[in-house]
Amino acid sequence: MANKKTTVMDSKAVDRTLKRMAVEIIELNRGADDLILVGIQRRGVQLANRLVNLIREGEGVTIPEGSLDITLYRDDLQTVGPRPVVGPTHLPWDLEGKHVIIVDDVLYTGRTIRAALDELADFGRPARIGLAVLVDRGGRELPIHADVVGKDVEVGSDERVDVLIEELDGKTEVVIVPKTST
Repeated sequence: MANKKTTVMDSKAVDRTLKRMAVEIIELNRGADDLILVGIQRRGVQLANRLVNLIREGEGVTIPEGSLDITLYRDDLQTVGPRPVVGPTHLPWDLEGKHVIIVDDVLYTGRTIRAALDELADFGRPARIGLAVLVDRGGRELPIHADVVGKDVEVGSDERVDVLIEELDGKTEVVIVPKTST
């Protein structure tokens, strides 16, 4: 297979999608009360930050945001290697009775979200946990679904979805590439 890249969303499409997702999150929660957005390291954190900013612009309120690093909660940790890179988890609020929206870039097997749910449980018991993802590529191995989806894409088993974020990658776009690409 050739090293072919297919652009699914350019920067403007990502911006429009995040605006829609911010509105859907507020509608899902029936407002911004008791709402916390928690991004999964890495790109979920930057997406959650963008969503928080869009909600502030649209609703006039600033909602708390946090981050989860699910590395140590992965069910495949032994395959990651002897020294997994662990990033920060930042949840400085009491989650009891709150409406937590987990934010991630791509939903695939559901295993990352399962790990995020396990980690969140160590921080308290929210009233509700929802999931917002920029891209749902299908291929679930666990019974997990997103409440808010930016875009559904069909991806072959020999392909992967890469979400590039300005803050980390120097540009924002969503592309489909062969799994063998780096």
